[in-house]
Amino acid sequence: LPEESPDSAYHSHGSSLEEEAAERMDDEEQERLLSYWQSVGRGHQVDVPRDMAEPIQQLTRNNNPQERQSIPFTLIQRKEKLGDLLYEKRQYGKAKWACITMKEKQYEQSICLGFMKLMRYICEQNSSGLYLGITVPIVTIVHTNEAQSAMTQAVTVAYYLPEVLQDEPPHPFDSDIIIEEWPATIVYSRSFRGITNEDSIMREINLLAAILESPELCLRDTFIIAGYTNPAAANRHNEIWFLQRP
Repeated sequence: LPEESPDSAYHSHGSSLEEEAAERMDDEEQERLLSYWQSVGRGHQVDVPRDMAEPIQQLTRNNNPQERQSIPFTLIQRKEKLGDLLYEKRQYGKAKWACITMKEKQYEQSICLGFMKLMRYICEQNSSGLYLGITVPIVTIVHTNEAQSAMTQAVTVAYYLPEVLQDEPPHPFDSDIIIEEWPATIVYSRSFRGITNEDSIMREINLLAAILESPELCLRDTFIIAGYTNPAAANRHNEIWFLQRP
């Protein structure tokens, strides 16, 4: 057998050392991200399991604003007062969404746990075995009593499937996730920032109800919170959506 030259030996060992170093950095990044999410989770009384490490890392690496696909809509009207935007009236087309309904004690727990399940689906735990890509916003459907004074416990977290997957969405491995087709809808949308919990959502619902000229045109017990930043972010960019009656 020909002897290995010192040069080729250096290259083969050098490349394996580089690979080891890259793997070590990879593991360190995974640990750092997982512990960050775990500390955020504790703040919402949610346990983030170790098997979330890889989906969290994938999502973080692919979370460039340029790579996010925005849900398409047609702007119908912008309502302003003294230069401030009060709300927008938009038309969203018929589309398929991956949805999961949670019934935790608190809204924050439901959206964190629901979002984690959807993250696994987005990050290869689906019949295509592929990373599906981020679309924004991620939305949650909430329900209130008829008087709009309190929220019910059931919360649906939903992910809009990217355009290329709309015709044939990959099947989720998680049987709790259901692919639904939502009809075309007109929404009245108002922007707000910060954390989303029962109190802030009820406040935003009452605020938008007071601003709308004809709130009776909208559903009185079903609302959507659209989130443009992940649930771990402190100063989140959100919208409250009222849905026009069909």
